[in-house]
Amino acid sequence: MDWTAFWPPVLLSLRVALLAAFISLLLGTAAARWMSRARFRGKLLLETAFLLPLVLPPTVVGFVLLVVFGRRSWAGRLIEDLFSAPLVFSWWAAVVAAVVVSFPLVYQTMKTGFAGIDPELEQATRSAGASERQLLAYVALPLAFRSLLAALVLGFARSLGEFGATLMIAGNIPGVTQTVPTAIYVAVDSGQTVMAWAWTAAIVLFSFFLLLLTGGRSPAGERSKP
Repeated sequence: MDWTAFWPPVLLSLRVALLAAFISLLLGTAAARWMSRARFRGKLLLETAFLLPLVLPPTVVGFVLLVVFGRRSWAGRLIEDLFSAPLVFSWWAAVVAAVVVSFPLVYQTMKTGFAGIDPELEQATRSAGASERQLLAYVALPLAFRSLLAALVLGFARSLGEFGATLMIAGNIPGVTQTVPTAIYVAVDSGQTVMAWAWTAAIVLFSFFLLLLTGGRSPAGERSKP
């Protein structure tokens, strides 16, 4: 087995998953904080849109992203003008796909974490003169720390295993956009069973370790404590 071909998809997958996890954590935390306090008409529709990538087939998500960020779209042309390169079929496209599919998990986890904070505690903090930024930094986030950690790990794990949307918008270019899931698909299709098993073992070990980190850290587990 050619081990030089083993590492590029693994390293790319880790880079994409790590970056996507942090981006989705920032976006998901901001959206969850806002939605946990906001009251407006159409809130249910917006929240449903936030969670939609969780239930849509990944290929559908990838197709929508391809239409939105393709070279013929205004967004795609704008990105290409700004960065002198198209977004599609680049490793950044894989990051975008991973962010979109991992965002619902991060959002829902952080929403649950913020919902578990006593509103009277937040109100007392405001009464003491704290700004909303101080309230978030010194009260809300520390109290929701376990949810924050769980959201980060779940976002990373979901990004690491992303296949369908990534294949649609980033393609499967060896050494450029080929992640572990797409590499496994190609290896199985071409009869390279040993290499497919090696990549499978790598992603299983990563996923097992991540699940081990989140064991007993669920927001529901926090609220059940006396």
